[in-house]
Amino acid sequence: MNKGLLLQQTAPPQDSGPATPAVEVRGVTRRFGTVTAVDDVSIELHSGEFLTLVGPSGCGKSTLLRMIAGLMEPDSGEILLAGQVVSSPGLWVPPEKRAVGLVFQENTLFPHLTVAGNIGFGLGRRSKSDTAARVAEVLELVELPGYGTRFPHELSGGERQRVALARAIAPEPTVLLLDEPFANLDPNLRAQVRAHTVDILRRAKASALFVTHDQQEAMSVGDRVAVMNQGRVEQVGTPKSVFHLPQSHFVASSLGEAYFLPATYSGNGSLHTEAGPCDCPHGMSQTEMEIMVRPHDVAFVVDPGGGSVVTSVEFLGAFLLYQVELPSGRRLRCLMPHTAEVDTGTRVRVHLEHGHVPVVLPVSTRGQA
Repeated sequence: MNKGLLLQQTAPPQDSGPATPAVEVRGVTRRFGTVTAVDDVSIELHSGEFLTLVGPSGCGKSTLLRMIAGLMEPDSGEILLAGQVVSSPGLWVPPEKRAVGLVFQENTLFPHLTVAGNIGFGLGRRSKSDTAARVAEVLELVELPGYGTRFPHELSGGERQRVALARAIAPEPTVLLLDEPFANLDPNLRAQVRAHTVDILRRAKASALFVTHDQQEAMSVGDRVAVMNQGRVEQVGTPKSVFHLPQSHFVASSLGEAYFLPATYSGNGSLHTEAGPCDCPHGMSQTEMEIMVRPHDVAFVVDPGGGSVVTSVEFLGAFLLYQVELPSGRRLRCLMPHTAEVDTGTRVRVHLEHGHVPVVLPVSTRGQA
């Protein structure tokens, strides 16, 4: 049987209790002078899970990852890896003793070492034969067998990224931390390498924390998504739940394109908006409400007497993405099939096609940190 941790088949656990999280962050804060980069964050990465941290530049996601890795000390709070405290007041375990694998966007391969030399660098005091066997094993895993004698400058961007991944997983880390690992790749190669990397980690049943500012990447990669804003985690959940049930305006806008329409309760379980009526969620009682609409929730029909007008159109192949100006001057984007082609300036009547009870947010959550 293959004894490599990443390929090993293990017997089912005897204990039916919950598994120890791969990472636990408990009330962690980090300040830089007067700026609080990470503000009292608590989050868990489950064993075998892929968790994505998404948010704008400067929201604290990379700082949080670096504290987990041991590259930076928190000002307060605790960090545990596989149940062991590695950072707390009065205790700090250095990065080389944390059994953490790191992959950054810069690749950081040693240019003077071969692929095998790069991968074997972090394997410690193993025998030459054990090191060679492990290097061959992870090269097979990342589908680069026979590349051990090449140098980084002889590799493509995607191949260098896979070597960086192989180097990170070779020591069999407790958790793999990836900080914008595909940001330097062109869009087509980025999608290909990302899919390949995720497939490798899924097959390996690795525990991975993935930092990105790309909304689509966060949703396509993560088992769960954590949305960060101004140093805090605003919402954590499955991509589906966070996308369809955001708890604030910020979260709604962080995963996909979102617009917000003022809404008033009109009785009979419905809400009235400038774009027409829609169902009202049970129990909503706020006097100031806004409904979230995404481009696929909005449709229109051509109507010379309509109060809205098409202001722009983008051709997306199978779809057309229209911008429509409502009577108030508010603008929405509307995703329509390519067969529904109209010219800019066309008068239309807009309506909502949620197909489900829409998300209604109190106006108080706008700008929530």
